[in-house]
Amino acid sequence: MAIVKMVMALVIMAASLGGKWVGAQVHHVVGGDRGWDPSSDVASWSSGRSFRVGDKIWFAYSAAQESIIELKSKDEYESCDVSNPIRMYTDGLDGIPLDGEGTRYFVSSKPESCKNGLKVNVEVLPSGTAVMEKPKVAASSENSISTMAAAAPTTPSGSVKIYGSFLLLSVALWLCLMASFTF
Repeated sequence: MAIVKMVMALVIMAASLGGKWVGAQVHHVVGGDRGWDPSSDVASWSSGRSFRVGDKIWFAYSAAQESIIELKSKDEYESCDVSNPIRMYTDGLDGIPLDGEGTRYFVSSKPESCKNGLKVNVEVLPSGTAVMEKPKVAASSENSISTMAAAAPTTPSGSVKIYGSFLLLSVALWLCLMASFTF
């Protein structure tokens, strides 16, 4: 009887989790390989990306020359008004969790760099929203073959969640089966 209760409890847990524990948190490095740098095009980097609650964005920069400021409004962002920041990041490698829906605004602490494009706004979507993304191809005149890259999806597919639920249920049933042999 105890085994039946344990199996029922594990089945209910697996069903209620729905595979959510399997879903991957996505880490976005702002600016890609170049990081947060005046020469990187962070506006192009962010276009076409999906940011979701639970993801994390990373800023990599020279702390001796730069810092990152988070602003509260679109007006401050567009005008590069850094006089009233919400937060200031100064470590040189800052991981910022995207813990709520809405738009977040990040700019260079140097107004001149900000006005030259060193700023990014991030629209954070709910964690369960499915968004169809078109693959994009980026090419430069330097070497068009080596710089062409299709954008990778930033969210796990639904099959990952189903597989995770199935895996959890299988392990639970196996444990129950093993427990029944020990009595």
